[in-house]
Formats: sequence, structure tokens, C-alpha cells
Amino acid sequence: MLINPNIVIIEGVPGVGGDEAKIWSKELLLSYVRFAQRTGLKYTYLDEHVVRISGENAFRSFRNETGVHRVQRIPKTERKGRIHTSTATIVTLPEIIQSNIKINPTDLEWQFFRSGGHGGQNVNKVSTAVRLTHKPTGIVVTASRERYQEVNRKIALDLLASKLYQLEEEKKKGLVYSYVKNVGMGDRAEKIRTYNFPQNRLTDHRTGKSYHNLEQIIEEGKWEKILA
Repeated sequence: MLINPNIVIIEGVPGVGGDEAKIWSKELLLSYVRFAQRTGLKYTYLDEHVVRISGENAFRSFRNETGVHRVQRIPKTERKGRIHTSTATIVTLPEIIQSNIKINPTDLEWQFFRSGGHGGQNVNKVSTAVRLTHKPTGIVVTASRERYQEVNRKIALDLLASKLYQLEEEKKKGLVYSYVKNVGMGDRAEKIRTYNFPQNRLTDHRTGKSYHNLEQIIEEGKWEKILA
């Protein structure tokens, strides 16, 4: 099976922590986008929680980001100054060359709905957004950013192909939890990093290394040393 090494699809899914987890997952994605902007990579949002980044060796740069990212900080809504712990699950997917993936049409369940926000009035008035369910695995993908349903359908199929590929990779590695299927398991799966804002420290639990420029990493997208 062939993958495109110059394209990566990054999905950010809120884990435990309620609204703070939702904010954190969006901030992580935005931080990756800032890195892309700084380093000359191109990006586009495929859905609210999914971004596509393209450029030389884009997948290689981000492929190790899959996992649970734990944040420790005082949320803006916290009135008593207490530190909260929340998580977000990041899933990095390669773009699959479609001809190498065979998906049975009878395994697919399509749903169409209206989407607000980006794309102008047409997006609000017509059911252009797509939700695609792969019945054998239960994997669900959505695409809503484009103005035309046909384009969103293709994006959804491409996302599904990438997730099916990743699911097979997880099986080969013998992972207990699937980052592709079990998107809400941010409280159970292995945490790859902790982002401690009061101490301005990022700790990578896989390498044992700590970085003390956390705010620059998140707010300015300075991921070079970590993604290397």
C-alpha cells in the first residue's frame, strides 16, 4: 500500500476535561498550523478538528504525534485559581493513494447535513456537509468545510481510507487501544506528553526529555526540536 510522504492529516479529539479538553485539542491543532506557517508548509482545515498539512516530508515530521497529550494549567474559566488536568488525543494519518484501498460501498453509511460558518451562505442553506460511517469498524469521519457536497464526499472517503490504513498499522503493533476507533479514550490510553503551563515545561514521556519553552511551542509553533 502506497502513502504520500508529503501529506499528513492531523485530527485533534478532546479527551477528559470537558470544555477545557475541547479548547486544548483546538490549541494543539492551531500550534501545528503555526509550525506549518513558520516552516513553509501548506495547510487546510478539512473539518473543525481535522487539518491537512502538505510539504516535503510532512508525514515524517508529524507521524510520532499520535497519542494522548495531557495539559496541566489554570483554565480561563477557573475562578479559584486551581490547576486542572485535561487531555486531547492527536491522530496523525498519511494520505493514501485511493487506488490502493478497496472499500465495499455496502459497508458505508452516508449522512448529509447543513454546516455553518465557513464557505458562505450556500453552506448554511444546502446539506453540503458529510458524515460517513464505516459499518464493519464503526469508524466515523466528517467533512464540512467545502461548499459542495461532492467535494466533501471525496474528502470523507480519503479520510476513511487513511483511518483504515492506520487501523491496520495499530493491529500490527499490537496496541491495546485504537487511536482511530476509540476516539474518546483519552483517559485510558498511554500519555505521550505532559504540558505543564505553570512550570512552562513540556515533558515527552517516550524520550524522557523536558523542554522549558512551552509557551513558545504552543503559541508560536516552535516544534523543531521536538518533532526532529
